[in-house]
Amino acid sequence: MANGNHLPILQKLADIGYKGVEGYGYGMTPAEFRKVVEDMGMVVSSYFGPTPTPETVQEFIDTAGELGTNLTVSGFWIPEFETVDAIRATADRLNAVLPTLHAAGLTFALHNHWMEFEQREGRLAIEHLLEFCPALELELDVYWCSAFGANDPAEMMARFADKVPLMHMKDGPFVKGEPHVAVGSGKLDVGAVMKARNRDVLRWVVVELDECATDMVQAVEDSYRYLVGNGYTGGNR
Repeated sequence: MANGNHLPILQKLADIGYKGVEGYGYGMTPAEFRKVVEDMGMVVSSYFGPTPTPETVQEFIDTAGELGTNLTVSGFWIPEFETVDAIRATADRLNAVLPTLHAAGLTFALHNHWMEFEQREGRLAIEHLLEFCPALELELDVYWCSAFGANDPAEMMARFADKVPLMHMKDGPFVKGEPHVAVGSGKLDVGAVMKARNRDVLRWVVVELDECATDMVQAVEDSYRYLVGNGYTGGNR
C-alpha cells in the first residue's frame, strides 16, 4: 500500500471479491476513503484507530461516522498486560470512554495480540480485562490468541464468542517471530474456529497478515479463495 500504491491495491481487493476493508488512511480524509472504497463496490467494514481518550473520543466518533461504520477497534501493547495492576489500569482507560462511544451508537472492540492470552495470576489476561471492563467487545485475532500454541483458538473463540462482532483471521506456524501465510495453508484449524463463532454476534471476518512468508497480495487472494470456497464467509465473487 505504500508509496502511492494504495489505490491499485484497494482495487485489487475489490477485484478479488472482498466485500469490505477495515481502517482508512493514505493521505485521504475518512470521507474520501469511504467514497473510494464504495466506488469500488466495497464498504468500510470497521474503523481501527488510536485508542480514544476523553479528549479525543469525539474525534474518534466523528471518524467512524464519516467512514460509515459503527464497528470500531483499537488495541494496546505488552506493557498494558504485564501485570494484573497494569490490566486494571488499562480497563480504567477504556471505562472512561466506553459510555460515550456506546451513547454515540458505536461498538468498540479490543484487537488482541498474544499477550492478552497469556496467564496472569492463574487466569488469561483477557479474562482479567473483561472482569474489570465488562462492556468491552473483542475483535478476536484467532492466530494471536493461541499465544503460539499455548491455547486452542477454537476453544478461545467458543469461550468469548458472545463478545466477538469482529474476527481477525490469519494463519501461520504458531512460532513466535515466524511470518504468516495465506489462510488455510498454516496450522490454524479454520473450520473449528468458524464452527465455534456466534453467528448472531459475528459480523465480519477480516483477513489480516501482519507479514507474510510469500507474496502478500497473492496470500490475500488465496485467503479469500479458501474462506469463500469452503463456505466460511461470503464474498462479492
